[in-house]
Amino acid sequence: MPTPNPAALDFLQTRRSRPAKTLGLPVPDRAALRPLLQAALRVPDHGKLEPWRMIVLERAALLRLAGLVPEVGARIGKSSEDIAKAQAQFSDAHLAAAVIESPKASEKIPPLEQTYSAGCVCLGLLNAALAAGWGANWLSGWASHDRGFATTALGLAPHERIAGFVHIGTETSAPPERPRPDLDAVTQWMPE
Repeated sequence: MPTPNPAALDFLQTRRSRPAKTLGLPVPDRAALRPLLQAALRVPDHGKLEPWRMIVLERAALLRLAGLVPEVGARIGKSSEDIAKAQAQFSDAHLAAAVIESPKASEKIPPLEQTYSAGCVCLGLLNAALAAGWGANWLSGWASHDRGFATTALGLAPHERIAGFVHIGTETSAPPERPRPDLDAVTQWMPE
C-alpha cells in the first residue's frame, strides 16, 4: 500500500514559476542554496552517469554575461528588442544557477535521455527553490543556445551545452493568474 504525501502532491499541483523579472533581493546565501542544489541533483540519471553539472552565478558573473549578449545578438542578427530582453535576463538578476548538460559516453544510455536528465535538474532546482519559499524561474533563450556564448560565457567543453538558467530570489510582485493545464492535455487513454 502506498504511503501518500498530501503536502507534496498539493505543492506539485499548485506550484508556479515566478517571472524572473519579479525576482529581487534578498537571494539565498550559500548555506540556504546548498540544500536546494542537493535536492536538484536527485533526478533520474540513468546508470548513475550524472550527465550534468551546475555553475552558480552571483551578481558580478550575471552582469558579465549580460555584457556578452549584445555581441552575440549582433553576430546572429537579433533585433535590438531581442537583445535587450536577453540582456535583461542577466542584468536584472541577482542569483542564478546555470545547469550544464555534460553528456557521458555510454553504450546503454542514449544522448537524448541524458538531455532529459539535465532538464530534470533544472526542474528539480526550480521546484526545490519554490518549495523553500523563494521565487524561481527556469529560462534559456537564444543566447544560451549559441555555441559561442556558451563557450565564452561559461567556458563549456565542446560536448557540453546550457540546459537552462534557474533564477532564484525574493518575489517582488505577484504574477498575474493564468489558466492551468488540466487533464484535457491527456489525449488518449489506452483501452485495457
